[in-house]
Amino acid sequence: MVSQEQRRRQLAREKFLRQQQRRTEARRKARLRNSVIASVLGVVVIGSVALYTTGVLKDDDKKTTSASGDATPSAAPTSKAPDPCEKPAAGSVKKLSWKKEPAMTIDTSAKYTLKLATTCGDIGVALKTSAAPHTVNSFDFLAGKGYFDHTKCHRLTTQGIYVLQCGDPQGTGAGGPGYTLPDENLKDKSLKNNTYPAGTVAMANTGQAHTGGSQFFLVYKDSQLPPSYTPFGTVDAAGMKVLEKIAAAGENTGAGDGAPNATVVIDKATVVKS
Repeated sequence: MVSQEQRRRQLAREKFLRQQQRRTEARRKARLRNSVIASVLGVVVIGSVALYTTGVLKDDDKKTTSASGDATPSAAPTSKAPDPCEKPAAGSVKKLSWKKEPAMTIDTSAKYTLKLATTCGDIGVALKTSAAPHTVNSFDFLAGKGYFDHTKCHRLTTQGIYVLQCGDPQGTGAGGPGYTLPDENLKDKSLKNNTYPAGTVAMANTGQAHTGGSQFFLVYKDSQLPPSYTPFGTVDAAGMKVLEKIAAAGENTGAGDGAPNATVVIDKATVVKS
């Protein structure tokens, strides 16, 4: 017999997937609308709509849904805890886009570390270079271009799955670098029983294969998810404390899935070869 807790997690995962599907459809309609506008104006619009979701990895959705998939009113926001983070560094998000995945420039046999200098503290990530070379190479490329600098971590989930989602320059859950990445490392030995363990860093996507871009999520507590999101790094001990601090401040809907109450901004992202 399925326990109440198992049923709750199942419903959370199903909600996550429904949100992902709605976001994918919304992006498709947006691309169609933009192409029509461009043809009317006679302007060639270069850009791309990206990907994600992840509800863990999906893109963010500001509505909550019932088990049947119908929209329900969001829960009333709870009183906010004090913001545990500092003010963002001076600067603005760069508007960058590329038509294709960058050429492979990293040494796939070497070790690389991603450092996220955030308003809430530094988060270090040991990257799984050999297991996810395309993903790590992309992060090395994007970080080198300042793509992540001054971007907000736009989503925090506190029920069912426990992740902080970042990497969207738009801060909406719909942004990306203009190209997509292949799924990698989906049989990582850490992914047991459809669980992404605390400390995992993985790619968000649209719910379809090979649709990762720049959005990623950091798991601060073991989360049950299908092995569909490329795991490409592991957060260090100091970074886990930062994630726990962010999670403790909660999210802004009171329903377990919204923008973090903490001011989480990536002041600077750096990839270093060790």
